[in-house]
Amino acid sequence: MHHMLDYGFRGKIYPINPRQPEIMGIKAYPGLEDIPGTVDYVIHLIGVNNAPDVLTQASHKGAKAMHILAGRAGETGRPEGKELEREILKYARESGIRVLGPNCLGVFCPKSGLAFGFDFPKEPGKVGALIQSGGNATDLIHISSLRGIRFSKVVSYGNALDINEADLLRYFTDDPETEIILSYVEGLRINGREYLELVREAASRKPVVICKGGRTKVGSRMTVSHTASLAGSVNLWETAIRQAGAVPVKNLDELVNMAVAFTFLPPIKGKNVGIVGAGGGRSVLSADEWEENGFNVPPLPRDIREELKRRGSQLWDWIDNPADVSIMIPGDPVTMPDVLSEIVKNPAFDFIAADAEEDPPFGKEPFIQHLTEDMMGYIKISRECQKPLLIIFDERSPGIKDMDSYIHRTRAELRTLLVKEGLGFFPSVSEAAKTIKELINYYQRREEIRH
Repeated sequence: MHHMLDYGFRGKIYPINPRQPEIMGIKAYPGLEDIPGTVDYVIHLIGVNNAPDVLTQASHKGAKAMHILAGRAGETGRPEGKELEREILKYARESGIRVLGPNCLGVFCPKSGLAFGFDFPKEPGKVGALIQSGGNATDLIHISSLRGIRFSKVVSYGNALDINEADLLRYFTDDPETEIILSYVEGLRINGREYLELVREAASRKPVVICKGGRTKVGSRMTVSHTASLAGSVNLWETAIRQAGAVPVKNLDELVNMAVAFTFLPPIKGKNVGIVGAGGGRSVLSADEWEENGFNVPPLPRDIREELKRRGSQLWDWIDNPADVSIMIPGDPVTMPDVLSEIVKNPAFDFIAADAEEDPPFGKEPFIQHLTEDMMGYIKISRECQKPLLIIFDERSPGIKDMDSYIHRTRAELRTLLVKEGLGFFPSVSEAAKTIKELINYYQRREEIRH
C-alpha cells in the first residue's frame, strides 16, 4: 500500500484487515467480499496456504488477476508445497482468474502508479522487463535508473505457476509502450521449441535481451530452491537464443549495458571506432581493449590532420587515434571536443567512444573546468551529429567522506548531467566494447532473419 500511495496509483485501493478500520488513512474492510462493487486485481500478502480461499473470494468479486507474494510453495521441493500449488492452479482455472506467482514481487508500472519497491523512478520509459526473481527485479530497476533507463513495466513472476514467461513475452512483444525487452529466466514452464519461437517473433520486432540463471551446476541447484526451476545446458541455451535473434547475457550488469545501448544508441553498422578524451596510458589500454574485442582502431586520417593544421593546432602531426588528451597544449586553438568534431564528420569511423574519466593532475578549479568543458563539448556534438557516440565513465564507489571531495562530486554531477541529456555511458572500455559487439551482431542477425 505504501508504494501505491507513494507512486500515485490511479485506481481505487481497498485494504483488507479484520482488526483495523483504517490503513494508512484509507478505509479497510474485514474481508474481500465486504468490498462494495467489483475488484480487478488482488494482491495477496498473507501466507500462501490461504491462497485457494482468497481465490474463491476474489472470483465472487469479479477479479481478473491475483498476485501471490508469499513463497514456501513448490520451490521448497516438499510434497505439500507442490500439492498446494496444484490446488491454487485448480482454483484459478475454475474461477478464470490469472495468477502471478507465487513467490514474486509482482508488477511495477510507473504510468499507473503500481509499484513494489522503494525509490523507483516515477517516469515511465520504453523498456519492459520480465524477471523471474523478485530481488533481481528490484536490483535491475535501481541499477538501470542510475544509467537513465526508464521502464514501461517490470514484472516479477516467481514460480510461474500460471502466468509464465510465454504469457509475458507475448504481452511485451505486442505492448506499444515497450520498445526493448529484458528478461531474467531461471527455467522454462513451456516447451523449449515453443519458447524459442516466441523469442524469434519478439526479436524480429524489437530488441530482446535474456539473462539465464542456473548456468552452472551450483547455479542450477539454486534455481530449484529459488523458483522451482530446472536449468539446462548453457552452451545450447546461448546458441539457441542467438539463432532466435535475441541477445544472451550473463549477469544484470550486462543486461543493463544492453538496455543502455539499445535505448541511447542508433544501430551501429561497422567496427571502426574513433577514441578521444583519455590520457596516454588510458589511450593505450583503450585501444587494446577495443581491438581485442574485434574492433578496428584506424589511424587519424590525413584530411583531419590537414584541417587541424589549417586551424593552427601545434599538434596536427602528433595527435592520433586514440586522441591523447594529455598532449593537448593550453591555449592551443584546437580543443579535444574540436578533435572529436572532426572525427565525427569523417567517414573513416563508424562510431565514437569518448572517455570522460581522465584524471588530470590539476587543482580544484582547473580540474572542474577541464572535465566540465570536455563533457559539455561531447554533449553539444552528440546533439548535432548522426554518428553513434558513447561515453566511457568509470564506475567508482566512494565512501561517504569521499563525497566531500570536489573530484568525486564533480564526477557525480557530470553523470547526472549525462542521464539528463540522454547519453549512453558505460563503466569501462571493456564493458562498452562487449556491449557494442553484441549490438552490431543483433542488427546483423535481425537483417539476416528478415531476409
